[in-house]
Amino acid sequence: MSFEHFRDVILSLPLLDFNICCCFVSWATVEVGMEDRVEVFRGDTAQIACMFTSSEGIGALTIEWFYVSFRPRQKIYKQDSTMKSVERGTQFTGRISVNGTGSTGELVLTITDVLLEDEVEFICQINSLTEGDGEGHTQLRVFETPELPSIERVHTGISVSNDNPSKIGSCEVKNGYPKPNITWYRDNTPLYNVSVLHLVTMESSGLYSVRSDLNLKVMKSDKDASFYCEVSYFVPGGTRMTETNRINITVHYTSTVVSMWVESPKGEIKEGDMVELQCQGDGNPKPVFTFRHNDIELDPDTTTLVLENVTRSDSGLYECVTMNFDTYEEITGNTSLFVNYLDDAVVIPEGTAVLSEGEEMTATCNALSSLTTQTTWFKNGEQVSNEHVLTLKDAGFDTAGTYVCVVKAPEIEGMETTGTLRVFVQGEPQSTDLEETVEKMVNLSCHARGFPVPSITWTSSDGQVQHREPVSQKTTEDGVHSVVSVKVTSDINAFCNASNDYGTDAVAFSIKASGCFYALPVPGCVFVSACKSVCGSGVIVAVIIICILLLAILGSVLYFLYKKGKICGRSGKQDLTKEKSNKDNIVVEMKSDNTEEAVLLGVNGDKKPSNDQVDFCYLPPI
Repeated sequence: MSFEHFRDVILSLPLLDFNICCCFVSWATVEVGMEDRVEVFRGDTAQIACMFTSSEGIGALTIEWFYVSFRPRQKIYKQDSTMKSVERGTQFTGRISVNGTGSTGELVLTITDVLLEDEVEFICQINSLTEGDGEGHTQLRVFETPELPSIERVHTGISVSNDNPSKIGSCEVKNGYPKPNITWYRDNTPLYNVSVLHLVTMESSGLYSVRSDLNLKVMKSDKDASFYCEVSYFVPGGTRMTETNRINITVHYTSTVVSMWVESPKGEIKEGDMVELQCQGDGNPKPVFTFRHNDIELDPDTTTLVLENVTRSDSGLYECVTMNFDTYEEITGNTSLFVNYLDDAVVIPEGTAVLSEGEEMTATCNALSSLTTQTTWFKNGEQVSNEHVLTLKDAGFDTAGTYVCVVKAPEIEGMETTGTLRVFVQGEPQSTDLEETVEKMVNLSCHARGFPVPSITWTSSDGQVQHREPVSQKTTEDGVHSVVSVKVTSDINAFCNASNDYGTDAVAFSIKASGCFYALPVPGCVFVSACKSVCGSGVIVAVIIICILLLAILGSVLYFLYKKGKICGRSGKQDLTKEKSNKDNIVVEMKSDNTEEAVLLGVNGDKKPSNDQVDFCYLPPI
């Protein structure tokens, strides 16, 4: 109680008699003021202020600082008018100091490098000789921020059918002061009234570590829930919070619904496809299924059933079955499977058909199918009918060949089948001819149509062909094709003879050996050259034009040399320049390769006897 307060109480009392009023005595006391507490982090510096009032001067006051722990108060500092001293042998020795002389009524106790054990009560006591004693108290609070918290989930699955709460996870925070607090959350909602086990450990440093285990009776909805911890801890002037990462747990529960479907192929299914049936339940972990087809159990026990190269017998009802281990009841899912089919095409007549020339025939092509079909007939890749019936009228050799019918199910791509029919037409052979020339060799090609297949023989006018083996000879759909190679040396007549049981036929090849001859009319000289070739008329015309141009140039050169007397001279013979004549007696001898007769022509076209003396110069053939 302060002096003023005490005085006011006294004055408020009623007066008992006049003697009391005359005997009132006044006195003074020392008043001390301090904060209730000072908060600081461990390792920092703490300052504790002591405020006091006294009517006496500082010289009449004694100031002392104490701290109170588990033992009675212990002095750590003393100050009077003659000296200041810090007590030795205390936990604060060397770490405290007092600022101020007290003349202003204020002193500050400073503590450096604050320790956890410094969290004690401090007392500032002021002693006066006349006014008595006064003191104040301050509690020092020390704090340490903990490390970041960690969380760990239970890695094994937790069953919803467990009767007792199951451990969900553990949360831990280390090295805090004072002791941190841990709160568990599920999806941002704090968990209260649940089983939480807290384990608090004081480390050798005096700091606290806290571990918290959450135990919970899980539900199916917890499979999607997230759990985490919130750690709250004290700091100077308030509290702070931090959170851990979020964890998910594995919840085990049995299936209540099972579904089954065809995974592939999508759409219609046909024979030969690979079919994948998928089964799924809503339980966790994935249940083990047993598959059934028309109440017959299948292998294996898995979530997928694969049927390879399916047939129509694989159609029917498929089921997948699992067990609910809570109720021990079977949970079943099912789906129906239908396999479309298209049988092999059936062609009537089957295999082959033999017709006579002019005859008519009808063929059919059908295939049994679960779907609507379309039939198309082809010959040599060309469509001949778009119905299942094929009609052949007025049969001829062009009618013969292989007919292919294609039966399709348009609803399913790639679902088709084919059948073939080989048609032969009986009759006398008919030959066609083809002549091909390769360099100086002629390939004679003969194609005979008919049934039975004709046999071919080759003959020629010079007997050359009879001794040659055909280059090729092969059977075709409507007959036979033969090729023979002949070297052209002279005119040849070759024959392709075809025959079968119904008659014979032949085709003739006439090969002419053509040639071209030319001579160069040069006065006093005879130039002879000849060429033979089997060639086209266009090539011959071109060669003749080139020859004429070259001969004209060469004739002019030779004539100029002749006039100069530089060619065609021979000793012992008469010189052509000495013969008297009104005209130049220039002659040219024309010869062929097949005769020795020579005709001498004058420049003006007069014939000269062959025994005239003339020099001949032979030039090599051009």
